[in-house]
Amino acid sequence: MVNDPVCGMGLMEEKAPFKYEYKGRPYYFCGQGCKERFEHDPEKYLSGRPVDWIADGEK
Repeated sequence: MVNDPVCGMGLMEEKAPFKYEYKGRPYYFCGQGCKERFEHDPEKYLSGRPVDWIADGEK
């Protein structure tokens, strides 16, 4: 389980409808809108959040 870095929704990697790779790491998204927001400014959504929160699906 992973978290959408934009909205925080928990997702199963294999079922996540959208994926984007940033700095060699995959990120998964619940929808096109969240993916587009992340693509526009990834650091906005990554700064201040531990990478494990996104990768492990923990809040």
